[in-house]
Amino acid sequence: MSTDRYSSPLSERYASREMQYIFSQDKKFKTWRKLWIALAEVEHELGLNITQEQIDELKEHAEDINYDVARAREKEVRHDVMSHVYAYGQQCPKAKGIIHLGATSCYVGDNTDIIIMTEALRLVKKKLINVIDELAKFAMEYKDMPTLAFTHFQPAQPTTVGKRATLWIMDLLLDLEDLDHVIDNMKLLGSKGTTGTQASFLELFEGDHEKIKKIDGMIAQKMGFKACQPVSGQTYSRKVDSRVLSVLSGIAQSAHKFSNDIRLLQHLKEIEEPFEKSQIGSSAMAYKRNPMRSERIASLANYVMSDVMNASFVASTQWFERTLDDSANKRLSVPEGFLAVDGILDLYLNVVDGLVVYPKVIESRLMKELPFMATENIMMDAVKAGGDRQELHERIRQHSMAAGRVVKVEGKENDLLERIAADPAFGMTKEQLDAIMEPKNFVGRAPEQTDEFIKEVVNPILEENKDILGMKAEINV
Repeated sequence: MSTDRYSSPLSERYASREMQYIFSQDKKFKTWRKLWIALAEVEHELGLNITQEQIDELKEHAEDINYDVARAREKEVRHDVMSHVYAYGQQCPKAKGIIHLGATSCYVGDNTDIIIMTEALRLVKKKLINVIDELAKFAMEYKDMPTLAFTHFQPAQPTTVGKRATLWIMDLLLDLEDLDHVIDNMKLLGSKGTTGTQASFLELFEGDHEKIKKIDGMIAQKMGFKACQPVSGQTYSRKVDSRVLSVLSGIAQSAHKFSNDIRLLQHLKEIEEPFEKSQIGSSAMAYKRNPMRSERIASLANYVMSDVMNASFVASTQWFERTLDDSANKRLSVPEGFLAVDGILDLYLNVVDGLVVYPKVIESRLMKELPFMATENIMMDAVKAGGDRQELHERIRQHSMAAGRVVKVEGKENDLLERIAADPAFGMTKEQLDAIMEPKNFVGRAPEQTDEFIKEVVNPILEENKDILGMKAEINV
């Protein structure tokens, strides 16, 4: 690692080596060469004067890129594509004259971008599926454990720990739908020429439109894609980048929401993210266990959610068939969006895999609030025993306000049940009231909803993607 110049934290701290390689120079320029080989093969198959010997020579040097030659040439000509055409030609003297024949720079540049983004999207999907899998296991393990639910972060009716986890999963399933749609609809640019008209190929093939119509489909097939964009200017529409980064932003939104919940739960001491034996929580306060993984998820998510604006601006400000004010931005915004989401999903998987649940704390907090929530059940039982519903409602209101003051003003325990037991209008003993205070009676269908959701919705998706399950995430720092 160089210490005398800037290095991206996305590479040094957050993103996996796998995702970093996808956006590496090596991957980029090897893909350029594969595209040049595909173009030469298509032109050969459609009858141009390109020999198999030339194609074989190109294939022989598809992987051993002479970077030193390319770098030296780019200093002279200030053009990255032509520098690599020159460097490839130095290694392939027989094929030198037919490399990049009829193509423009965007043939290798834009097609490579699509190929790389598609591969990166598939890696994102793999990690997303594994996060969903771990969350599903967590949800099923805790589907029956009652916990206090919150609306507006104020105590509401109980739910279960597992049911709450299904909310996190549901967000990710929405992201997965969008992700699958984008992956399924990724199309290469093809070879369209300088303004998208394929005029150079019309010249090469002496006006044979039928042959020219076959070029894009043949290139797509050779590069593992179903199709190319049906029409374009010199570049594919930059709306594609905007669409891709929007999906990444959606994943970031879901992860951020999860991280917020975990941080709040850790504050409540109900659930904690993993904390390693020698981990330091604070440089000043040795006792602290800060939720640094969840905070990092939130931090990276903020970056990704703002990064999508780059692609939006680029897509909206392109002129006619192309301008070059997209290039520098794309080199930053697209790779860094993927690298950040990659880091987010590794963290997400790491956190879920090591969540620590504290049942006694969860039960204690729930039981402190449950008397207020049980008042409707208490009132109904008292009415069944002959009480007046309206009178009982008013008495419960008064007792609840008084018990609330005891908790908030005096800092004492909730004594609502004692107050109701002492009120003859209810005709109920403390023992009878305690019997009503069974938490599972107040969680509604939370356990059943969790079970049905995982078995009927989530498991079929996991079964469909079982070949990519089993990941374990390691975080760098």
